[in-house]
Amino acid sequence: MTLNILFFTITIKKREISLEEAVHDEVVEKMYEENKDRVAKYIRPY
Repeated sequence: MTLNILFFTITIKKREISLEEAVHDEVVEKMYEENKDRVAKYIRPY
């Protein structure tokens, strides 16, 4: 009888974001919220 076992290790590190990425994410979030508000004006509430 042969028993084959596969061992592997998963390492998880916290990702550090740069200042540029943080600023970009804020701009994208702001644009998303503005567009969401703009679309909400055209949707009729039922």
